[in-house]
Amino acid sequence: MTDSIRYALDAHIATITLSRSAKRNAFDLAMLKGLAEAYTRADDDPEVRVILVLPEGGHFTAGLDLAEVGPAVASGQALFGSEGVDPLGLYGRRRKKPVVMGIRGYCFTIGIELALASDVIVAADDARFSQLEIKRGIFPFGGATLRMPRLGWHNAMRWLLTGEIFDAKEAHRVGLVQEVCAADELEEKARAIATSIAKAAPLGVMATLESAFVAQHEGEAAGAAKLLEQARTLMGSDDAMEGMRSFVERREGVFQGK
Repeated sequence: MTDSIRYALDAHIATITLSRSAKRNAFDLAMLKGLAEAYTRADDDPEVRVILVLPEGGHFTAGLDLAEVGPAVASGQALFGSEGVDPLGLYGRRRKKPVVMGIRGYCFTIGIELALASDVIVAADDARFSQLEIKRGIFPFGGATLRMPRLGWHNAMRWLLTGEIFDAKEAHRVGLVQEVCAADELEEKARAIATSIAKAAPLGVMATLESAFVAQHEGEAAGAAKLLEQARTLMGSDDAMEGMRSFVERREGVFQGK
């Protein structure tokens, strides 16, 4: 972990804060390393049920600090190490825990790609998005070309091929974000979603995420082939027993992840 990445655990929520606000949370090599370490720490901790990523200051991120990161990538260095969880979900170990993000201000380049690699996104109404690499003589190499077209080819190409800035309303229209709120409500709204996930049965949450990952990356048939096996495993868990009891007793379940 570094000073530019803060980590806190409370109520089964691992909050990861981007904390390089003096540089508009632009990612240098240390910050990239710290983010990967934070994701891995949360994914490995059985107490963590959901990861919440938030910015410090008025901007999610101005993108990569290209003066430092550009030469490193050009020389063959990866954005994140090969060990642990890759926050972009491209290489290395696939995470087991869901990720909720709260975005405000600038969300440029790697910010969009981190969002596309997450699960639920809340944006403040002051958020501004841009996949602007083509204006710098390069192209998006953190997953945007792979994932943004899933939101709709023409919507994706409109923004990938121009590098222009679009607002939170447009991000919501194309499906990049799931909710838009006032800037001063961002953490509250994002944390409420994370809390809802944290209260659900952890084994069921992880199985849902894994099933969706398999279908998305290996195809629907591969996902379908594993459904009943996953369901049978869950039905024998303590959480499933508690789920049935809570249903009969008309109360919220209290799950232990066992």
